[in-house]
This record gives sequence, C-alpha cells and structure tokens, in this order.
Amino acid sequence: MFLSTKNVCCTSCCRQINITFNFRMENELKDKKNEDVSRLFDEISHKYDFLNHFLSFGIDRSWRKKMIKLIRKEQPLEILDVATGTADLAIYAALYINNSHIRGIDISKKMLEIGERKTGYLNLRKQIELIHIPAEKMTFEDSTFDAAMVAFGVRNFECLECGIGEMLRVIKPGKKIFILEFSKPRGLFKPLYMFYFKVLLPLFGRLISKNRSAYSYLRDSVIEFPDDKDFLKILEKCGCSSASQKRLSGGIATIYVGQK
Repeated sequence: MFLSTKNVCCTSCCRQINITFNFRMENELKDKKNEDVSRLFDEISHKYDFLNHFLSFGIDRSWRKKMIKLIRKEQPLEILDVATGTADLAIYAALYINNSHIRGIDISKKMLEIGERKTGYLNLRKQIELIHIPAEKMTFEDSTFDAAMVAFGVRNFECLECGIGEMLRVIKPGKKIFILEFSKPRGLFKPLYMFYFKVLLPLFGRLISKNRSAYSYLRDSVIEFPDDKDFLKILEKCGCSSASQKRLSGGIATIYVGQK
C-alpha cells in the first residue's frame, strides 16, 4: 500500500506545525521564567544586599573577593558581569582590577536602579555601565570582553546552556569565564548545612524581606542546581576547552572557571 502525495504533504505539514508549536511553547515557558525571576528580584531588591550578607554571615563578601583575585591575574580590561544585580561584583572588580571597564547586565530593573545609586555614590559610573538585558539575549559583538563573570546568577538563567554559551561567545579566544555559585557540601557538615538552607534560611528571608516565595525559590534552586563535576561537564558541553573548580568554605560555594 502506498501513501499518496497528498497524505505525505499533510503528514509533513502536521509535523512542521507540531515542531513550531513545541518551539513556541518552550520559548514562552522560558520567557515566563525570566518574567517570574525578574518580578521576584524586583520585589526583594530593597532588602537584597542586607539579606545576602546577613544570611551568609558576611562570608559572601570574601567569596566575591576571592573570585576577583582570580580574575585580576588575567589582567582584563573589558569585563562583563552577568546577573550583576545591585552591582556588588562589578564594584569589587572596579576597585581591585586596575584600568578595568565593567559592563553589568541584569533582568531586574529595580536591582539595577540600586546598583546605579551605589556606583554613583562611589564615583564609579565612568568605570561601570549597567544594562537591562537577559543573559541569553546579549547584544554585544563576538569576542568583545577579556573576561566574563557571574556571582550567584547562573541558577536564574532561563536556559543554563544558552546563558553560558553567550558568555563564551562574547569573550575573546583563550579568555575565561568565572562563575561563583552555591554548591552542596560533603561529609559531616552537610546535614547541618541542609537544615539551615532548607529551614532557617527561607524562614529568616521571609521574615525580613516580607516575601513568602523569594527565599524558598533560593533554597529550591540551589538544591536542584547541578554542582561539582556535573557542572564542569556542562561547561565543557557548552564549549569550554577546559574547566576547573575551587570549592570554598567546605563546599558551601564554588568558583568555576572555563576557558574559551
């Protein structure tokens, strides 16, 4: 029995329609995640810096400085700060890396507004430029930057591989991306850490920020996020010629480095 040309065309059209529909649905879901994350960070922006330092007992500052020290060894001039938030990491780069110019991008307008106030207060606006744009849709030319960095932001990418791919696209050949992210500790410390992270952190975050979902989202996103060797594999899959990690504070956080 043979299929008529008409049936073949109909089958082909149906497949094409199905592929197009699935692609649109996938994009809509990704855009919705970006919208949800943007709205969430807008709502907690006024308490974000305080909560970061309070809930990490101030250790987050030392983590950022350690990553900046690694980046400084590369002597970059043009630096991209992805998911810059209120520009903490960009400010550290401006203060500790000589002659650097930093462009920070983020999807939360209110976080960027706070970042603008901070860079203005520190007289760093000539050195730091803040831009409202998602990581997956950068408008920079290929091979623009000497380094790209992100602190506690890759978990919020609507598409992890797309965001990392864009970071690699906009840095020059042979240059590196630096990623600071929460990770899960090992050994005897793990149960205590998980209790704090699952129970106490969302409780304190909710009480201080007055947002019921923000720090539950933080808890869930950290627990679900691939870390350690799993994340190194993702970096290599995205196109890094080499990838390494430096675990901090018993594995609570990790600095990942990927070379283009």
